[in-house]
Amino acid sequence: MSAPGTAPGRRRGGAARLAAAAAAVLCAAVALPLLSPVPAHADGWRDKQYWLADYGVTEAWKTTKGAGVKVAVIDTGVDASHPDLAGAVVGGFDASGAGDPSGAKGLGSTPGHGTLVATLLAGRGHEAPVEDKEAKDAKEGDKKDGKEKEGGDKPADRPDGIIGVAPEAEILAVSTWIGGTNPGGVPIDMQIPTAVRWAVDNGARVINMSLGSTSTAWPESWDDAFLYAEQNDVVVVAAAGNRGKGMVQVGAPATIPGVLTVAGLNRQGEASQDSSSEGISIGVAAPAEDLIGGLPEGTSRYAVWEGTSGAAPLVSGVAALIRAAHPEMSAADVVNRIVSTARDAGAPGTDTIYGYGILDANAAVNADVPSVTSNPLGTIAEWIRVHRRVADASPGAADIPAPTVPDLPEPEVPTAREPVAADGTLPAAVVLGFGGLLVAVLVAGTVHVGHVRRRAAAAGGTESTEAGSLDEAGVR
Repeated sequence: MSAPGTAPGRRRGGAARLAAAAAAVLCAAVALPLLSPVPAHADGWRDKQYWLADYGVTEAWKTTKGAGVKVAVIDTGVDASHPDLAGAVVGGFDASGAGDPSGAKGLGSTPGHGTLVATLLAGRGHEAPVEDKEAKDAKEGDKKDGKEKEGGDKPADRPDGIIGVAPEAEILAVSTWIGGTNPGGVPIDMQIPTAVRWAVDNGARVINMSLGSTSTAWPESWDDAFLYAEQNDVVVVAAAGNRGKGMVQVGAPATIPGVLTVAGLNRQGEASQDSSSEGISIGVAAPAEDLIGGLPEGTSRYAVWEGTSGAAPLVSGVAALIRAAHPEMSAADVVNRIVSTARDAGAPGTDTIYGYGILDANAAVNADVPSVTSNPLGTIAEWIRVHRRVADASPGAADIPAPTVPDLPEPEVPTAREPVAADGTLPAAVVLGFGGLLVAVLVAGTVHVGHVRRRAAAAGGTESTEAGSLDEAGVR
């Protein structure tokens, strides 16, 4: 399937190119054509999750369902009270200063985004209430027949609701304020590194980031956090972004070396015209259309949605399956298994639309794949050595690697700066984000809510969206 002109997804240019970060829009990568409100007991929802069988997930479950693996969902907050997330959320944190300390409160213009992501990743389904004696007696008979003997009720045995790719994995809910001015006062250039560091320190083996920027560059304040994740052997998965939201090329954090970037596919398994973007940093492609996810309390409990925000947690779920089945494997091996077992699509070999190819969960978990010594998608440690540590070099030297590789110091834990100036106003850095660079608004990027319209801004290529909250888009 053809796509717009190739964009430079992961450009390894010198320090001077970082100025391109001015005019970035960080957003959640989801388009949400929502269904009419439906009852919480899902009935037919399970049958609509085509990706479970079509992409090898149900076969992979014969080996593992992800038990014991913690996955951090850095997003807009996760509603742990959703019936399909019962027991799945084991910890949380708010990096924005505006949310619930446990990361449970939905934030920003798309407060349900994090819950949608979490259910696709590690939803456990639920059982509809038993309302009549005959059904209750039948269930008791099943128990006596041994269907629920060992370990009690298992997630994959619950017939209703959303089952995630890794239904026995554990979620760490990390809330951030994505899009617009954060009332908590913490700029996004500080929220993201703080969120990543907290996730690593609290046992995450996989980090899911269903958000993206229109800039390929990222603020220097992010360097140490992603280096910290790399040094602590954590797999980081990010959404590629959506052309339908104007993200025609992959943007940060999906351009950071070593991050597993996920492009989107339509229902036919082809590159999605609206729910994906293009770039050389794409690692793998996964379903991004006709997805189903759970919504927070107070709304209809389920919605149909689109975007690489939904594709990313499917891949994060596979990473959790691999880490559960092969706990001895490094993060580099996990990433390598996913990309090397992907089914080739598009131009032969790697390309800017499908990356290495289309996700095959069963092969990623069970295939015989040789171990690797380095992440096939690169390393931020080397990128920092080449591009950040030569900032004071003479003109023209920024792109010349140093002759030796110095030891990288252990990155320090980022600390939030005081957001309020002496006169009580918000300083420019808080409003602008990215440490005062001319505009970086982080939006739960992979999300069009309802029918999102976008318009190009007059200056700098920045764009805005006319998307309301989930409720405003018709979820009641």
